[in-house]
Amino acid sequence: MDAELVYIGLAALFGIFMAWGIGANDVANAMATSVGSKALTIKQAILVAAIFEFLGAVLAGGEVTSTIRKGIVDADLLSGSPELLVYGMLASLLAAGTWLYIASKNGWPVSTTHSIVGAIVGFSAVGIGVDAVKWGKVATIVMSWVASPLTAGFIAYLIYQSVQRLILRQDDPLARAKKYVPVYMFFAAFTITLVTILKGLKHVGLTIDLAESYMLAIAIAVAVAIIGYVAIQRIKPDPKAEKSQHFYTVERVFGVLMVITACGMAFAHGSNDVANAIGPVAAVVSIAQTGEIAAKSALPIWVLGLGGGGIVIGLATFGRHVIATVGKKITQLTPSRGFAAELAAATTIVIASGTGMPISTTHTLVGAVLGVGLARGIEAIDLRVVARIMVSWVVTIPAGAFLAIVFFFIFKMILP
Repeated sequence: MDAELVYIGLAALFGIFMAWGIGANDVANAMATSVGSKALTIKQAILVAAIFEFLGAVLAGGEVTSTIRKGIVDADLLSGSPELLVYGMLASLLAAGTWLYIASKNGWPVSTTHSIVGAIVGFSAVGIGVDAVKWGKVATIVMSWVASPLTAGFIAYLIYQSVQRLILRQDDPLARAKKYVPVYMFFAAFTITLVTILKGLKHVGLTIDLAESYMLAIAIAVAVAIIGYVAIQRIKPDPKAEKSQHFYTVERVFGVLMVITACGMAFAHGSNDVANAIGPVAAVVSIAQTGEIAAKSALPIWVLGLGGGGIVIGLATFGRHVIATVGKKITQLTPSRGFAAELAAATTIVIASGTGMPISTTHTLVGAVLGVGLARGIEAIDLRVVARIMVSWVVTIPAGAFLAIVFFFIFKMILP
């Protein structure tokens, strides 16, 4: 009984630390486009993230969790000594959390998925044996890290090209913006609502069939588009501001849209990345309570709440370092560019979250920001900043693995 409480207590503590790191680093990525384009202030971004990250984590965070928890390590090899998996998962949480603290302090937008997968692979290969790692599964996850920024970048490029063609390059951009932005609002709201219904409601005991799900998503998206349309029509041109910035009023219209995509991005991120913190916690809780490694264990709602709460605290206390890098240093963002990047990233994350693929939100969003930059030409991107970001990405897996190995042997010596 004492050992059980120690394991669960440490898992909860390290899980909050890891979730705090996700908030400080990854959520900062999710909010960076809104802050960088000045659609939201830092305080407003924290408030939006607090609400929607938490809802995403608690309502829709269960799908990806199983992939992180039992997809990478061959648990059958540990059936005789489940405590080794407990030590390993505790070490992985502490290692990934530590690396995220270091990266966030330096303003490096690294991948929390990289961090936790690297940590789990590290402890498994050294603590159990190289054969314990399901290398095929790891390869699939690594491929998704390449695919996600390319996909998000391509979608962002297309969205921003459509914004330029339909609105910004026309003779009457404000009238065009008032006409087309509600259509963009419809698509943003539809994507976000659909994933909430299809994935989230399972966890609160509501089941709706596919046809009804689409109907409901369309109805909510239409309502959002109508409200947005009414809000946009009230925006009046400001001739004085237009002289210094040609698209000033048009960008204010996109600012309304950015708030919607920021909410969606926060929800999508919460549903996907909370798994990085709570997957190992759920595994430890399950083993501590049953004494054996279960093929599938129920995910307690308090574990999801723990992850959601930690994420929000991390953003509020430490997020501004990474927001500065992604929101301001890669390329100059305006609300129209930030919207294109966020909608592309949210769409990519939603698809991945629905299929259970643990992609990196960081890679997805940086890819989307690069896609928007490329739509304006390669000279619009600060390649030195991009190079530094990519170096930090490469370092993340070995850093997570090394720290996990060190912590694993420490826990093996001192824990019951």
